Amino acid sequence: MNKKFPDSFVWGSATSSYQIEGGWNAAGKGPSIWDVFCMIPGKTQGNDNRNIACDHYHRFREDVALMQSLGLKAYRFSISWSRIMPAGRGDVNQAGIDFYNQLIDALLKAGIEPWITLYHWDLPVALQFEMDGWIGDDISDVFAAYAEVCFRHFGDRVKNWITINEAWVVAILGYGHGVFAPGIKSKDLPYRAGHNLLKAHAKAVDIYRKQYQTVQGGKIGITNNCDWREPLTDSAADVAAAERALEFFLAWFADPVYKGDYPASMKQRLGDRLPSFSEEEKQLLRGSSDFFGLNHYTTMYAADATHGAEGGSVYGNGGLSEDQDVSLSVSPDWEMTDMQWAIVPWGCCKLLEWIAARYDNPLIYITENGCAFDQTPIDGQVDDRDRIAFFEGYLAAVHEAIGLGVDMKGYFIWSLLDNFEWASGYSKKFGITHVEEGSLNRIPKASALWYRDVIRKNGL
Repeated sequence: MNKKFPDSFVWGSATSSYQIEGGWNAAGKGPSIWDVFCMIPGKTQGNDNRNIACDHYHRFREDVALMQSLGLKAYRFSISWSRIMPAGRGDVNQAGIDFYNQLIDALLKAGIEPWITLYHWDLPVALQFEMDGWIGDDISDVFAAYAEVCFRHFGDRVKNWITINEAWVVAILGYGHGVFAPGIKSKDLPYRAGHNLLKAHAKAVDIYRKQYQTVQGGKIGITNNCDWREPLTDSAADVAAAERALEFFLAWFADPVYKGDYPASMKQRLGDRLPSFSEEEKQLLRGSSDFFGLNHYTTMYAADATHGAEGGSVYGNGGLSEDQDVSLSVSPDWEMTDMQWAIVPWGCCKLLEWIAARYDNPLIYITENGCAFDQTPIDGQVDDRDRIAFFEGYLAAVHEAIGLGVDMKGYFIWSLLDNFEWASGYSKKFGITHVEEGSLNRIPKASALWYRDVIRKNGL
């Protein structure tokens, strides 16, 4: 990887609280919807849970030292809402505040810039019981109040904020297909959940900008996930289907933030099933992100399915199949990860160009990109050349996008540590360092050392 990136380009890695922290009920922490979801037999692979996970809660200093040894310049992590507010609202747990203060201070001492995600799917379960979680009418106000607690306690040192991680996953997998917590199946509730997630983001940003941003000098945004949709053929129907799939996937959440309302294709197809924003909410949403956060993993072909073709898979589709009339497929020539996600670097470049064109070339950070491969340590080492090839391909695509004028600002590898991979349990390995549940060793993989060399070659 000999390509030169801009001097200000941010090189980092990312995790989420639920996947690595463990300490699930330590020091006053309350339960989350994922704690409860994992207690239901059959909901996770092997009935795995994250009660210990990587034990980051007790071993964060060791993990910060690992980051420093790898040369990371930025670390994106999420805050466990129920660790600092056990019931999701009301009383603040000082022990939780203390934990994140210690983590932030350790990162800064190591020369690593903290990037905080306020919500990465682990909703305090009390809010699910008491107000229907993300489909509840008042949840956006409760989230904004939680965000204010975080700005107040951590914003003097944290200058990079992400409100919501992958609202699409929360809405579709949590309230549509029911394969993620809270496990609700519905064809209509995903759109209500997505609506409330957007309002929560906008209200949190409004608080930050009015009360904290000028004094603290940080930036704030939202991270959405999207995989590229390439037309299966050059027919007008397939080209339109691919565009429609991107709109139901990414523009669902990005258009309100950058344009103030949902895509016309969604409003036309969903009618009254899609909630509407008030004029005040539109104003609050429009321009509510200082950067475009993107999590990107794969690419699929998209074909028109208005004549009854099958509409895609749970993980592959950008929304509910019957609402899009899009059939998704992959090429048999594409290599696959252990998640059965196709490795298609050129799709990343095309998606970045699409974002730049649709949203007036915003500042873009890839806040997640990575792959799952199950390499076993041999004599204390992991030779994961497939993962290195993956990163080489995708970073080359990012570099190509920069050459085409896309305003790329940073790249975060998912993930720093092998971790609890949600419904897949511990069967999928995304980390660039190897750690077994509750183990005593963090073993850098070859890809972690390769990434360190990429950072060094870019003069950092």
